[in-house]
Amino acid sequence: MGGSRRNPTGVGCALTSRLGGTAMSSPVFRRSDVFVHPQQYAPPPDAPPQSTISAASLEQAYQRPPATAYHTGRMTYDDVIVKTLGLLGLIVVSGVATWMLAPPLMLLGVVGGLVLGLICSFKREPSPALIVSYAVFEGMALGGISGFFEARWSGIILQAVVATVAVFAAVLVLYRSGKVRATPKMTRFVLAAMLGYVIFSVINLVLVWTNVLPDFGLRSMSVMGVPLGLVVSVLAILLGAYSFLIDFDYIKSGVEAGVAGRYAWTAAFGLTVTLVWLYLEFLRVLAILRD
Repeated sequence: MGGSRRNPTGVGCALTSRLGGTAMSSPVFRRSDVFVHPQQYAPPPDAPPQSTISAASLEQAYQRPPATAYHTGRMTYDDVIVKTLGLLGLIVVSGVATWMLAPPLMLLGVVGGLVLGLICSFKREPSPALIVSYAVFEGMALGGISGFFEARWSGIILQAVVATVAVFAAVLVLYRSGKVRATPKMTRFVLAAMLGYVIFSVINLVLVWTNVLPDFGLRSMSVMGVPLGLVVSVLAILLGAYSFLIDFDYIKSGVEAGVAGRYAWTAAFGLTVTLVWLYLEFLRVLAILRD
């Protein structure tokens, strides 16, 4: 990967370390109490059919507070799908515009995406405006990074996108078939592994940005002839794939419990973060294999 030179690709690799190190979706759901304990946020059960209503039940129904948007607007799978596609569309439009017209905006996108991503992750209530803004800034960051990678490895962007979509589709099909599910024991292991990955990514980012190590930093090193970056990225892809299982479980629980429709924004944000993370890891794997 070339000596101690500093080059645009090295900057891009450093930024993918920043983005990949913070873009993990299951913590987004775990910080949202509505997905951890969806039953507590479920609306009250509907009144029984008219023919079976007793005088006591009628009195209780009369005393019950009037239904609000919280009780009537429930989250559905369609809501999550539409909002997720909308966020991905914003990322693509913002990314292409940055790539083609203003690559220097990548740094603004990195900072904005990081700040807004953290804010959206820790907010108890979803903010559509902040989540949409996150998608725009994340698109700016990805647009600049993708431009750097494409300039050095032609065709790598399309390959990374196809690989990301393929993994998402495969996990979704397996989940819907009921053959694969997230288990508590495996989930604890994956979350611990994610923490280790974040620590590794932060250390690697510091080493690259301080010019201690070039290009991919620690990822450029080899272990028994195998690039460390390849091993780490493959493991990260496996973690990302399993994260989809955790995300799907949270979304399923929320929909079945009938939580408020506004939490579809939280679900869409969580899925988007995982997809971005997976895309960046595929970029790194493909770059290492093609270098």
